[in-house]
Amino acid sequence: MLSPCLIVPPAECRDTADTPADPPGRVIPINRRRRRPGDWRPERPRERLLERGPAALTDDELIALLLGTGKPGHDVFVTARALVEQFGTLRGLLEASADDFEAYPGIGPARSARLVAVTEIARRMLVEKAEERMPIDSPGAVEDCLRLKIGTRQYEVFIAVYLDARNRLIDMEEIARGSLTRMAVYPREIVRRAMKHNAAALIVAHNHPSGAVQPSAEDRRLTRVLKDALELVDVRLLDHVVVGVSDTFSFARAGWL
Repeated sequence: MLSPCLIVPPAECRDTADTPADPPGRVIPINRRRRRPGDWRPERPRERLLERGPAALTDDELIALLLGTGKPGHDVFVTARALVEQFGTLRGLLEASADDFEAYPGIGPARSARLVAVTEIARRMLVEKAEERMPIDSPGAVEDCLRLKIGTRQYEVFIAVYLDARNRLIDMEEIARGSLTRMAVYPREIVRRAMKHNAAALIVAHNHPSGAVQPSAEDRRLTRVLKDALELVDVRLLDHVVVGVSDTFSFARAGWL
């Protein structure tokens, strides 16, 4: 039996807003007809975003817009919903890596890179806001900011937070960067930078990519050496924070300073 077909009308009788014109008079099987976005997703979140603003869209729909069009056999909205369900929260998405995204059918390197870029922009924005309003009035005051800044890094990073005599933030900078398990940190370099910033006090932090925040013996040794070196130039070491994805360890709170 012949499959049902449609005759493509001339261009002047057809809406060409979404798809290029097919040759007039061409016979196309209905089950192979080119589908337009409005044919399969009447909600059209892109148009709703432009008309009503991004707050009108669900998390699924926002992620679907980032993914763009779906791949053959993979509805982009189904993929977006699967991502939201897997990571649970938008914070979970912020902590995901490119490999995490690529594990899903329908997400290749290009879409994965797009998601990682957007989540990194969001993470940096949160860090900027946290730094602007960060009160340095207790040992744990900077921990949330530090977790946002380096908690999800897949390599070790050592951060110094420079403070003035009233514990106000002067600057925060990366001192050293290492591999998954090793990093070289030199106390004399930290002292030199503290003096350059005219800092009266200092908080240092580094991350453990494994997620475990218990300090190693080397972490404790470095802290003792650094504290003694800073005291020689009248700079106080207020804390050393070990940072994981969802937890931190404070030397000050543990009574190790």
